[in-house]
Amino acid sequence: MSIHIPFDNSYARLDERFFTKMNPTAVKAPSLIALNAPLAADLGLDADALTTPDGIAALAGNLVPDGAAPLAQVYAGHQFGGWSPRLGDGRAILLGEVVSPDGQRFDIQLKGSGPTPYSRMGDGRAWVGPVLREYIVSEAMHALGVPTTRALAAVSTGDIVLRENPLPGAILTRVASSHIRVGTFQYFASQKDTEALAALTDHALARHDPDAQGVLGLLDGVIQRQAKLIAQWMGFGFVHGVMNTDNMTVSGETIDYGPCAFLDSYHPMQVFSSIDQQGRYAYGRQPDMAMWNLAQLATSLLPLIDEVETAQASLDRFPELFRAAWIETFRAKIGLQTPTEGDGALIEDLLTRMAQGQADFTNTFRALGTDKARAEFVDPALYDAWDITWRERLAKENTTPEDRLKDLHHTNPALIARTHRIEQAIEAAVAGDFAPFERLSKALRNPFSDPGEMADLARPPTEDEVVAQTFCGT
Repeated sequence: MSIHIPFDNSYARLDERFFTKMNPTAVKAPSLIALNAPLAADLGLDADALTTPDGIAALAGNLVPDGAAPLAQVYAGHQFGGWSPRLGDGRAILLGEVVSPDGQRFDIQLKGSGPTPYSRMGDGRAWVGPVLREYIVSEAMHALGVPTTRALAAVSTGDIVLRENPLPGAILTRVASSHIRVGTFQYFASQKDTEALAALTDHALARHDPDAQGVLGLLDGVIQRQAKLIAQWMGFGFVHGVMNTDNMTVSGETIDYGPCAFLDSYHPMQVFSSIDQQGRYAYGRQPDMAMWNLAQLATSLLPLIDEVETAQASLDRFPELFRAAWIETFRAKIGLQTPTEGDGALIEDLLTRMAQGQADFTNTFRALGTDKARAEFVDPALYDAWDITWRERLAKENTTPEDRLKDLHHTNPALIARTHRIEQAIEAAVAGDFAPFERLSKALRNPFSDPGEMADLARPPTEDEVVAQTFCGT
C-alpha cells in the first residue's frame, strides 16, 4: 500500500463508552476534488501519496490505512436550547490521530463517511455543497488567523445523495486538534458516569491544558479560549449559525460550518441559519450564547469539583474576558495601538452608524480613512461625523498616517468567504465545474493582500445575489 499515515490514537485508547469502533462505509467511485498539500506537509504526511489511488481510497473511506483506529464518537448537547441526550458522530468517522513534526497532535476525521449508531435515521452521507462550503470557509478562517478545524481534502464519491433532490455525494477530510466538545462532557454527566467524566477530563487536560491544575484548570482554559475565539469571529463579521453545545470545542477551535456566513451589510441581529427561527445565534448574541454553553460545561463538571464557588467565579469572568478581547480586536481594526478610555464607545459608535447606513462590514473597515469607506454608507454623513472623532483619537497615536493605513490592511481583510460566492461555486460544482471553487479557495489564502485580478470577489452581492438563508446540509 502506497499510503502511510503515522497514527498514534490516544482517544481510541479510552474506554469504549466514549465511542463505537467501526469502519467508514465504502463508496462507489471516489475521485479527488481538492487536496490541501501545505496542510498535509504540516502534518508530516506525503501529499503525493494522498493523490494516488490508495490515497484517494483512504480519503474516501474505501481503504483503512494501517495503524488507523476508526471510530464514531458519542456526545450529547443542547441544540437551540433543547436537550438532546445522545447525539454523536452521525456522519463522521475519526480515522485516528497524528503527531505533526512540531509535536502537535491532530485528529483526522472523514465527514460524510456513512451511517453510524448515532445517525438518528440519517444516511450518514454528505453532498458536495456542504463539503465545499466547509473546505472553503474553514481554510478561509485559518488564513484570517482564527482557530479552526481544517480541511485536508475533499473527494467526490460517485454516489448520489438524496436530499430535496438527488445530489452528487462527497466526503471531507477534517483535521482538528481534537473533536472533544462541551457536549462530550454533557453526555457523561447526564449518564451520571463520574468515572468516564474524570477520564475525559484527564484526557482533555493532557491534550489541551497540560500545564493546568485539575478540572478547574481545564474549565479556565476553555473559558479563556472561547472568549478570544468569539471576539475574533466578530472582528471578521462571522456568524456561526449553530452554536449548540455539541458544536463548541474545548480546544477553542471553530467547528461545524453548516449554516454559517460572513456579514455583508452590518447589523448586530443578522441571522442566516434557516433553522434559527428565533435569532438565538444572531451575530450580536454570540457572546451570550458562548457564556450559556460554558455554563453547561461547568455544570457537567460539578461532580468533579469540590470548590463550586471557584468554578462559578471562573465562569463569571467570561464577560470581562470577552469584552477585553473584543475591544483589543476592534481597536486594532480602527488602527489604534495604545489603549485609551473611550475606545469602546468609539468602536460601538462606528458599528451603530454602520447598521444605520447599511454599510458593508468588511469593505468599510478595509477602507477606513478613505472616500471608499464613506461610500459604503447609504448616507455618507453618518461616516463623516464618526471620522472626525476618529481622527482626533488617531492624533494621540505615535504613528504616521502611512503606518496606520498599513496596519489597517494587515488587520482588515480585503477578502472574506462571501456567501453568494460560495453558493455560486457550489452551483457550478454540482454541474461538474470546479473552477469557481478552485479560484475562490486560491484567493482566500491571502485575504489581507490586495486582491488584484481577484477584486471581483470583494464585491458585496447584488440584490439578486443575496443569500438570505444558509442550511446545515444534512
